[in-house]
Amino acid sequence: MSKSVAIIGSRGYPSYYGGFETLVRHLAPYLADQGWDVTVYSRPDTTRGHDADPRINVVETTAMDSKSLSTLSHGYFATRHAVQAKPDVAIVLNVANGYFLPMLRRAGIPTVVNVDGVEWKRAKWGTLARKVFRGGARLTARYADHLIYDSQHISTLWREEFHREGHFIPYGGMDPGRLDPLSNFGGLSYALMVARLVPENSVEEFLGAAEILAPEFAVAVVGSSGLDTGYDDRMRAMSERHENFHWFGHMIDDAKLNALWQHAGAYFHGHSAGGTNPALVQAMACGAPIVARDTVFNREVLADTGLFTSPEPSSIADSVASLMTNDILRAELSAAARDRGRLHYTWESVCDEYDRLLAKAVDGGPNPHRNSRPTTELTTIGSEDRQRS
Repeated sequence: MSKSVAIIGSRGYPSYYGGFETLVRHLAPYLADQGWDVTVYSRPDTTRGHDADPRINVVETTAMDSKSLSTLSHGYFATRHAVQAKPDVAIVLNVANGYFLPMLRRAGIPTVVNVDGVEWKRAKWGTLARKVFRGGARLTARYADHLIYDSQHISTLWREEFHREGHFIPYGGMDPGRLDPLSNFGGLSYALMVARLVPENSVEEFLGAAEILAPEFAVAVVGSSGLDTGYDDRMRAMSERHENFHWFGHMIDDAKLNALWQHAGAYFHGHSAGGTNPALVQAMACGAPIVARDTVFNREVLADTGLFTSPEPSSIADSVASLMTNDILRAELSAAARDRGRLHYTWESVCDEYDRLLAKAVDGGPNPHRNSRPTTELTTIGSEDRQRS
């Protein structure tokens, strides 16, 4: 009889929203290849693209349409369904779902929790949300059977603050092969930023740098806010003001995104929160010459394969411009980043580590009440409960 795993806490499968969704798009088919019955819990607005693997069982849950409650409500309904389905093991993403780990433990379902970054310190959350994440982290430390940290520094933080050891499994990248450049730029060298448009990703600072760069260089930005930050409107205004500024919004075409990374004169990575970032790792796999905001997380991933800058717009602009005008340095950093990615950050090695840890969790905590997977069709749950609440 095959093993079964439920994945709780991402926006679903296949989704192109962020780091967890990137992980699930690679991990779910890999686990199916290894003989797992895989169920992914999805939110109703998840993009179900042409690349969906038909072997992946998608269970759609309702979630309250609110910035502060959508994650918790989705996690609750997904967990409740998993308790009834009784998979052999559950992968739980995000410490906000730590509130529901006791439900899984009572059902005899071992848990493997990816804690993500330090959500309670992120600028996009208000005071109440930060307290919720902090409380979820405490419960995660108490009730999770296994913890996954995507960076060594996150591992150190959890050891010091919550006295929990865990497993270091970062994100991966995939060499896309040689791609044709996007026609939007022709032969121009361009500065690129790929990020969700939120403050901790240095969006404000890069916009300032773009004002300095745009008169001389093409500048491309991929990403949207998904929140009422005003950044989307500012990107549109910038595109209208500078013919050299190109905003692509949210992009789900991996080939186009990889082509942008591969042919960029410089890629600026401004993420300041969290651990190993999937966008940075994929940029390395594409051989992008990288300028990164100087943080402990970015230095851990890049080592000496990129340039580091302070977050001031003038410093970003100077670093990007100097890299774009130095062909020798760009070639050296491109090759070094690609080599480091192949050595430390591949999806094959990442997914293999998850597979091993899941097997360990099942062996260490068998679930005698497991039944067969619930259905191979898209399932929607939780709507009746929400109507009664």
